[in-house]
Amino acid sequence: MTENIETMRWLGDERGHLVLIDQTRLPQELVEIECRDVESVWEAIKQLRVRGAPAIGIAAAYGVVLGTSTATGGTREQFARRLGEVIDYLAGSRPTAVNLFWALERMQTKARSLADNSPAALRRALLAEARGIHEEDRSLCRAIGRYGAELLTDGSGVLTHCNAGGLATAEYGTALSVFFTCQDQGKRLHVYVDETRPLLQGARLTAWELAQRKLPATLICDNMAGQVMREGKVQAVVVGADRITANGDTANKIGTYSVAVLAAAHQIPFYVAAPTTTFDLSLDSGNLIPIEQRSREEITHGFGRQTAPEGIDVYNPAFDVTPARLIRAIITERGIIDPVNRENIAQVVGGT
Repeated sequence: MTENIETMRWLGDERGHLVLIDQTRLPQELVEIECRDVESVWEAIKQLRVRGAPAIGIAAAYGVVLGTSTATGGTREQFARRLGEVIDYLAGSRPTAVNLFWALERMQTKARSLADNSPAALRRALLAEARGIHEEDRSLCRAIGRYGAELLTDGSGVLTHCNAGGLATAEYGTALSVFFTCQDQGKRLHVYVDETRPLLQGARLTAWELAQRKLPATLICDNMAGQVMREGKVQAVVVGADRITANGDTANKIGTYSVAVLAAAHQIPFYVAAPTTTFDLSLDSGNLIPIEQRSREEITHGFGRQTAPEGIDVYNPAFDVTPARLIRAIITERGIIDPVNRENIAQVVGGT
């Protein structure tokens, strides 16, 4: 078994920099890039070099440290002003993943709590906070895996959509943490991996992670999921999430809603694995989740090759919303939410 994937790492002290895997280069190349300023972190998030809700939040936290490097020699007021500019800038990188905004708010709260300190001391504290966010994600992903593994039996076929593994988090992932934990426990699983159009995160990233772990897996096109279910190859579906509202509606990569409908039609349990930081209790339902719209070229010229006629109209939402009624349970680091309803969500998530 290979070492666990290290999606990103900070090198040095508060004057250091962020190193992360460029996920746009996988699976052909495992390439790391260096982010030495906030602009490079913004670009990495926007262009999906780093992706997955938890990983986006971690990267953004480190981006705050990088973005305030120019303000350590000034006054406290100048540092606070620059911090606000950096946070607003990073918040504009991607709109759907709530972990981004959660991490930025946490960094802002830390700075406010230490407002009487010098700018240099504040920046050291911000780096410590970013590292704390990073380390906490490792722990909660392992906990998600432990709870989720209880739901899967030895010999099961499971299906997943997009990538919710180590590449999307600090280490073990969310949905894939469930599979990896089963593997650690000696349970045999066979994972069916949706390719996940149009950017193929399932084919490029999830299949790669499972191969690294030597976990049996089969790659399928998105439109094959129903047939695979009909043939009895799948006993459970486990996916990640980018935002979960107060009623349990869940935003995840486009195509997830279709998988949930198919699972319901075949009476297959559909599970969502996500940390409590992915819940947005300020939103009453999934109708209020902002859905990122991405460029037409991702569909018409996928990976540089034209596959559609010039001038054709394109609709390219990056996410869809699965209603809570289709979700058997939500697996969090604090336990399993089952059934998925407001009361149980409020009890488990509480004041996060």
